[in-house]
Amino acid sequence: MTTDFTMPMLGEVMEEGRIVAWLKKEGDTVEQGEIVMEVETEKATYEIEYQASGLLKEILVSEGETAAVNTLLALIE
Repeated sequence: MTTDFTMPMLGEVMEEGRIVAWLKKEGDTVEQGEIVMEVETEKATYEIEYQASGLLKEILVSEGETAAVNTLLALIE
């Protein structure tokens, strides 16, 4: 089963965030609570955890790109 990994809302007025770094690459195993990426907003840089375990199947938004809240960033299998 594939699950969506979307841009989280990291503040009350956040509309988008820039992917600073993916700490995992496609094909890597992701454990629940593990930090998988860093996102920069207007106010700060955040480490983002994934809330389940699985395999990072596909990254859809690359480092350096900006994505709106709830945009699909990656697929976890």
